[in-house]
Amino acid sequence: MVNADGLHTLGRWTTDRARIAGDSTAVVDRGVAFTYRQLEDRAGALATRLVEAGYRRGDVIASLSGNSVDHIVLFFACAKAGLVLAPLSWRLTGTELAEQVTLVRPAALLAETVYAGLARDCLARTDAPVTFAELGEVGVESETPGPRIRPATVSTQPEPVRDDDPLLLILTSGTSGRSKAVVLTHANCHWTNESLNRVLSLSERDVTLAVMPQYHVGGWNVQPLLTLRVGGTVVLERRFEPGRALRLIEEHRVTVMMGVPTNYLLMAQHPEFLHTDLTSLRIAVTGGGPAPVQLLRLWHDRGVALTQGYGLSEAGPNVTCLPVAEAASHAGSVGYPYPFVEVALLTDDGQITTGTGEGEVLVKGPAVMAGYLHDEAATAAAFLDGWLRTGDRARRDAAGRTTIIDRIKDIFISGGESVAPVEIEAAILEHPDVAEVAVAGVPDEKWGERAVAWVVRRSGTRLTADEVKDHAAARLAAFKVPRDVLFVDHIPRSAAEKPLRRELVAAFTEGRA
Repeated sequence: MVNADGLHTLGRWTTDRARIAGDSTAVVDRGVAFTYRQLEDRAGALATRLVEAGYRRGDVIASLSGNSVDHIVLFFACAKAGLVLAPLSWRLTGTELAEQVTLVRPAALLAETVYAGLARDCLARTDAPVTFAELGEVGVESETPGPRIRPATVSTQPEPVRDDDPLLLILTSGTSGRSKAVVLTHANCHWTNESLNRVLSLSERDVTLAVMPQYHVGGWNVQPLLTLRVGGTVVLERRFEPGRALRLIEEHRVTVMMGVPTNYLLMAQHPEFLHTDLTSLRIAVTGGGPAPVQLLRLWHDRGVALTQGYGLSEAGPNVTCLPVAEAASHAGSVGYPYPFVEVALLTDDGQITTGTGEGEVLVKGPAVMAGYLHDEAATAAAFLDGWLRTGDRARRDAAGRTTIIDRIKDIFISGGESVAPVEIEAAILEHPDVAEVAVAGVPDEKWGERAVAWVVRRSGTRLTADEVKDHAAARLAAFKVPRDVLFVDHIPRSAAEKPLRRELVAAFTEGRA
């Protein structure tokens, strides 16, 4: 299914590794090992079934799955068949998922058995004509009677897969509060992994612990896919639990891992942290939000050169990384651009510079997204003279190191999850006793940031903080529900009537100091 324009398609990867070292362990899922030959056979068979069922190049297959070998099989089946995988978050509610399904317009939704109820709830809330089937060998891969993939067309002639075909749709929060679907092509994924390998230099000897959920771009393009490309072993941590993650590092002699700061903090706080053998861990990278220098040094004291990187879904995601050799001496910096990645700064006076200074981070390179799905206006707004605008403010020193100062946009990151304040505000405003509300992220030692809501009650009501939280919890994923609800007389606003969230955060942090 590859032509001359498909030299960088990812469906080739399992085929190549199965031919080179088919009996080597590719994935360890909940203690069960799967070889490259098994991965290739299952992915190839599923790709054939999907094509024979009538799915065609460019059709979207949505998924609801924890980190699993079945999900990896589906990814490579989509890559081989020219389909587009849209991994959805099992942390969302049926209502939130229905909005995303409406956006991505999948031809099918495949879910693990444990999430089948959530998938059906989601589909019941949308009129989209979406086929549902359960994921895995006893589900969509099974030849036994049961849920079948409904043909999308009558033709069964496969089409060649091209480098510029979409492969991944990554759902991310937008400034409007509604999700955007980042389109990453085969070429985008190839180049972000190629650049990553030029820095990490992974090989068939490496064992990668995958703790990032597979609905995140980091669950694919930050180490796991690269490990499978070079013939290493991916150990899946299904749903992050710090004690189990520490045991997996020791048991499997893990050499490489990536996580958000919260992952590393929870492991460092676990009673077994000081007793776990971490000597095998040669590369440990954190991203998805700023890591406190104190946290980095906790790991440095254990002999692990925990280092910080920077990226975003729209960039594939890998943009910069601090070399392991500089992890201790320049803790807090996100380092230098990866190979094949250009980084510039948009200064306050509107100039684009590749030198030292301070401004908004701009990114260019072959890993940068093809755009936002079904949203030409948002895609156009995301670029400036060919540069991807990140919305993040940074400074760069004379050596070329980048340090992120702050996010320009109001979106904040809690435990590695992007959270849009306006989405939370919209949910809280549905309560009849709420007159006004503003939401922002404040620093949190455990989660990096957490949501705080400032609420103006309607006159004559006695609304409580618990009532606000319960109201939000019925409409939003748990990580979006404000941990603190503060009642105020008014919300400070700009001349354009926009809430001044930074003023609220500053007053909050000063009051807690």
